[in-house]
Amino acid sequence: MRVLICPDKFAGTLSAPDVTNAVVAGWSRPDELIERPLSDGGPGFIEVLAGAGGGRRIPVPTVDPLGRPVAGEILLSGTTAYVESAHACGLHLLTPEERDPNSASSYGLGLLLMAAVEAGAAEIVIGLGGSAVNDAGAGMLAALGAPPVDIAGYALPYGGAYLNAAAALGGVPRLRQVSLVAATDVDNPLTGLHGASNVFGPQKGASREDVYRLDAALEQFAGVLEKAFDVENLQQAPGGGAAGGIGAALIALGGRVVSGIGLVSTAIGLERELDAADLVITGEGSFDHQSLRGKVVAGIANAARDRGLPCIVLCGRNETGYREAAAAGVTETYSLTEHFGSTELAMSEPARGVTELALRISEQWSRS
Repeated sequence: MRVLICPDKFAGTLSAPDVTNAVVAGWSRPDELIERPLSDGGPGFIEVLAGAGGGRRIPVPTVDPLGRPVAGEILLSGTTAYVESAHACGLHLLTPEERDPNSASSYGLGLLLMAAVEAGAAEIVIGLGGSAVNDAGAGMLAALGAPPVDIAGYALPYGGAYLNAAAALGGVPRLRQVSLVAATDVDNPLTGLHGASNVFGPQKGASREDVYRLDAALEQFAGVLEKAFDVENLQQAPGGGAAGGIGAALIALGGRVVSGIGLVSTAIGLERELDAADLVITGEGSFDHQSLRGKVVAGIANAARDRGLPCIVLCGRNETGYREAAAAGVTETYSLTEHFGSTELAMSEPARGVTELALRISEQWSRS
């Protein structure tokens, strides 16, 4: 049997390659195992692309959402540089007590972009996802030489909450005509009920009052970006709400939005592997209703269903119903919380749990 193993990360516990390795470690049958860990642009974006065998990884010192030094990197392949926003803006870089989208900044992402420019890139692909920020790329622009300023021309403090006083940009981004690509599978707009603040703000530590304040601040800043870069309807552009509104800033800079999972799938030859597979195993940390609306697992399950292939989902916890999962192409779902009977064990020993589930699955499916 030819088994295609193509999971996303288990956020907060295992990277996509870690999940893949755990499945391989538990597989007990002499089957052909094809390893293709995935990312939709969020954490693990560069690791997955580098694992596909292309490019040179370049270490880049940067800062986290609170301005503290942190190690980042870019992946340079020819004249294209790949940057992962989560290296500088990731929610995983902060403790739960530190999460505050009012003051968190995307400045560190700007430092990564500058490093890509200095490395000679003609195109920069930015993976967006898993961010702790809600500043619509204001910090990123500041690092590029175009900080938001108030009506008196003074630079604003870092963080989304201060953008309600934004009146202009205090410079021009130093990008040397580099073309930008935003890789994300989030199609949310910048503002409004489905915007960055309302949908993603609470998971970053925003209260209901913070959400109202941040949404209004991003609306103000959108007007500044529209005027500075001569763009229209920035607030409602699909993908503008990705990574706390960084997508909107990249769109304003002339960037285009592409599917993160589509980009990664092409890079690793996933379609070809799906065509040759007998069984598909995918997964993510939390398999829920959002998973079935454009995330990695849904895309893989849909592709397996279209080919008549069984598709198994491994997850930390399962919050979907059998019928809706089956309609998306999922044959069976195995969760760590159900396997262990404990959320604590699922979080503390996820690799062991995945390995044990893989053993069970291999024995069941190899027989069938």
